[in-house]
Amino acid sequence: MTSTTAGSAAWADALLKSFAQAGYAHAEPAILQPAEPFLDLSGEDIRKSLYLTTDGSGEELCLRPDLTIPVARDYLASSRAGQPAGFSYLGPVFRYRGGRPSEFLQAGIESFGRQDRAAADAEMLALALEATAAFGLTDVEIKTGDVALFNALIDALDLYPVWRRRLVKDFNRRISLEQDIEQLTLATGPDHNEYQGVLAALAGSDRKAALALVTDLMSIAGTTNVGGRTVAEIADRFLEQSTLKGGALPSDAIAIIKRFLAITGDPDDAIAQLRALAGDAKLKITAAIDQFESRVGFMAARGIDTRNTRFATSFGRGLDYYTGFEFELHRTGNGAEPLVAGGRYDGLMTQLGSGTPIPAVGFSVWVETLTKLGKPIAGRRKP
Repeated sequence: MTSTTAGSAAWADALLKSFAQAGYAHAEPAILQPAEPFLDLSGEDIRKSLYLTTDGSGEELCLRPDLTIPVARDYLASSRAGQPAGFSYLGPVFRYRGGRPSEFLQAGIESFGRQDRAAADAEMLALALEATAAFGLTDVEIKTGDVALFNALIDALDLYPVWRRRLVKDFNRRISLEQDIEQLTLATGPDHNEYQGVLAALAGSDRKAALALVTDLMSIAGTTNVGGRTVAEIADRFLEQSTLKGGALPSDAIAIIKRFLAITGDPDDAIAQLRALAGDAKLKITAAIDQFESRVGFMAARGIDTRNTRFATSFGRGLDYYTGFEFELHRTGNGAEPLVAGGRYDGLMTQLGSGTPIPAVGFSVWVETLTKLGKPIAGRRKP
């Protein structure tokens, strides 16, 4: 073990003790995990970063690339599933990072089952700030966002299902989202298409109906894929073309989305801008804004200076399973790599097999980055 790794482990061990004092039990999930949940929830793009193997039954396994999904899986398999429970963790994770060590330490917290979402969100941010302070870093930038606000906006605009799915999926990928908006702005002409009959049949359909139609057509043709595309991928493509053929999204909807994505500043300013947008455009997004405002109140109650918290409606962390509050802590002036990052992921538990939705929120601490940048605080007892 190198001196850097040893130092990381020592500081992280002290951090883990502080998490335990805050009421979070120590979790130790297995290092070897089923690969399917990571591929399903993060997309096939993550495959090139995973260290994969296959067991005797043919199941694909991987060294855990992070600890959120393994901790969640263990919780769902326990007798406490569905009940409020909080866990902390410290351990190695494994993924290819292009020239940097593929094995590195990660610490963090996961909180499951709490219905007081705004208070739980604020607690996560407060504990994340305590984590950076434990490494001697107090001059940090707080970046926050809320994907629930964007989802509420898209729902209020009553878009075609295909566009709703596409915009929500691409929310965390800002370049893709901007491309979607530009494409939505362009009306399509009456150009001939060899699949005109299929496109006409799909006009206004949802994804389930499109999948059923394409499945039937391909069954008649005696094939299960075309050019390497699956039935689902072909159905999505037909739906997309059918929607575009029906005309561009109205310019007022485009203007509303762009105005929404331009909102940034401290949370109080953002709330005022969101309420103004909702009033001007007659959008039913009040519940999402109220939840945001409630969270800000709990943040202030925990001593967080919300005026120094940067909020942006366009902020996202690039993971599809986030459903609400998202945040990152960065060393001031260095936005390249977060020190701590996390957020709310209420949808993850049902995706992992829970029969009922379970609220969930948490964060991960990049231990070695904090160790490299931090320093002991005078008078702090060393671990």
